[in-house]
Amino acid sequence: MQDNQNSIVATKDGSNTLFSKLYNQHYHNPDDGAINEALTKHIIPAFTYHQNKKELTILDICFGIGYNTFSTIYYVIKNNLDVKLNFYSPELDGNLVKSLENFEFPKEFEDIRHIIKSIAKNNKYEDEKIKIEIFIGDARKYIKILKENSFDIVFQDAFSSEVNFELWTKEYFDDIYKLAKDNFIMSSYAVATPIRLSMYEAKFFIYQHIPTKRKITIATKTKQNIIGKYIDMELKKQRNQEANALYDK
Repeated sequence: MQDNQNSIVATKDGSNTLFSKLYNQHYHNPDDGAINEALTKHIIPAFTYHQNKKELTILDICFGIGYNTFSTIYYVIKNNLDVKLNFYSPELDGNLVKSLENFEFPKEFEDIRHIIKSIAKNNKYEDEKIKIEIFIGDARKYIKILKENSFDIVFQDAFSSEVNFELWTKEYFDDIYKLAKDNFIMSSYAVATPIRLSMYEAKFFIYQHIPTKRKITIATKTKQNIIGKYIDMELKKQRNQEANALYDK
């Protein structure tokens, strides 16, 4: 059973998501579907970029009901990929994580129910191929204690800047940049120019990718041509001089 802060919502791909009454936003777009959104906006772009890597360390911002992490594991199993996965993820709502033991996940996650149960009970899971650690608390504080230059992938999937402003600022992305390896990719559903400027002013290269009907943002630490269309943010600034990055208040 969910707490009174969230209500269950069915999505078009058959997976359930939640509507947050606190933030007045869905955890996933009901028209896209929770699994489909995780795959198209985050996992497939990131794994396309990191083809044939044997180990990937992933920062999942924020854990929520776990679809990005769990769908990544599902994707690896389904495609028989030989890769070790290390997940680190902050989540402010500890009760939400505990509730996942009884959450009605889709059939695609049947083979990883033991992982979900471990996360709900202990905020962690580990075997020879998968390591997951959930930090219950403030994401901004959490990323400051992580090891620099240690992450291959960031799923930037916080609630929107209207309600989760602190996880979209230039200073926040400065801290993400410190965590990123040289061959790094960050994926995000957010495509607004101020957010892209926040990433750009933190030294990321910005790309637009259209995996389905919706655009996403890809950010990398070094310029590349593997995925997405390069966005010249200096030109964006010249053309729209009223556009500004988001800064901590």
